[in-house]
Amino acid sequence: MLLRVHQFIPATRVEGPGIRACIQVQGCPIHCPGCAVPFTWAADGGIAMEVEKLAEQILQGPEVEGVTFLGGEPFAQARALAQLGGILKNSGLSVMTFTGYLIENLRSSGNQDYLDLLAVTDLLIDGPFQKDKLDTSRPWVGSSNQRYHFLTDRYLHLQDQLAEIPNRLEVRLAPDGRVKVNGLAEVKDLEDLFGRLLS
Repeated sequence: MLLRVHQFIPATRVEGPGIRACIQVQGCPIHCPGCAVPFTWAADGGIAMEVEKLAEQILQGPEVEGVTFLGGEPFAQARALAQLGGILKNSGLSVMTFTGYLIENLRSSGNQDYLDLLAVTDLLIDGPFQKDKLDTSRPWVGSSNQRYHFLTDRYLHLQDQLAEIPNRLEVRLAPDGRVKVNGLAEVKDLEDLFGRLLS
């Protein structure tokens, strides 16, 4: 089975609890105004990767405690991500999934692929980004309407610690000189960062 991927990060500290692999999927039908990653919207962008090979890369790569699925919109490729999540969970890793949909709508959709992805997810963050509710005071979310759902006990201990977990950015320099940034910050923070780097 193929998964269309915008970016694969073998190990990151900023896309969920602990050190995690991160898969940013390509394709999003929601198109939130003010989205920070509109280049992930096109369903035909990115690269196609085989689920089994991607699982192998994660399991044989840097030591991680889990994987994070973000977008784009992960539930637009729910079947492939559910399969990948199942393989990784069977190997002891955790799964964190972001979605612009609401969990209530996913559960009541009757879509088995959605239910299968929820079934392998330990921590779900739901809700569309709303630029008029911009809020980066909580970890991993960009607007105040977005919610945390602890679907298993794996990260339940974090429920009362969220206010103490800061948002962070990672900056990577590629061999060809490109700068890649992942994580969460407001535009002002990015401008300050790059201003200092260039001065």
